[in-house]
Amino acid sequence: MKSNNRVLWISNTAVFIALLIVLQAATTPLGNPLITGSIVNMLLIISVMVCGLSSGVCVAILSPVAAKFFGIGPLISIIPLIALGNLTLVLIWYFLGNQKKHDMYTLLSGAFAKYLVLYISIVKFAVPVLLQLPEKQASIISNMFSISQLITALLGGILALIVYPRLKKAKMGGD
Repeated sequence: MKSNNRVLWISNTAVFIALLIVLQAATTPLGNPLITGSIVNMLLIISVMVCGLSSGVCVAILSPVAAKFFGIGPLISIIPLIALGNLTLVLIWYFLGNQKKHDMYTLLSGAFAKYLVLYISIVKFAVPVLLQLPEKQASIISNMFSISQLITALLGGILALIVYPRLKKAKMGGD
């Protein structure tokens, strides 16, 4: 990577990480995880579409860490699993999302894959096997990583499909 490209990558990735932190901090007090989750998923998708895979990976991994910092991440022990779900979304959007004719396919594939990764790894494995939590806490965490993850990934993808073309147009100087 050339020096100018490296600086551009660092600055663009830093912007997405800053947006992630600011928007998580701004939306968390609203008390609606669907809003925060949808915005986070939108930023994950846009970061990979605008800046590339390595940027998307950085944002995907830092997202659950930032969420924990703001008190919206459940347990530190499942941060790697949340990052894995985020990485799944980023990888699908990277490999499929660059093909315009596959926007809906990418949206559905990415959302469903992230949901499955989180549901299987957290609800079906971590909660009952690894964490051995009291029933009430196990139920809360299981609910957090069930269907709401599919909904926020779908909404985040829809938002990304609306915002990304405008960012691309602005980046290209109005073309």
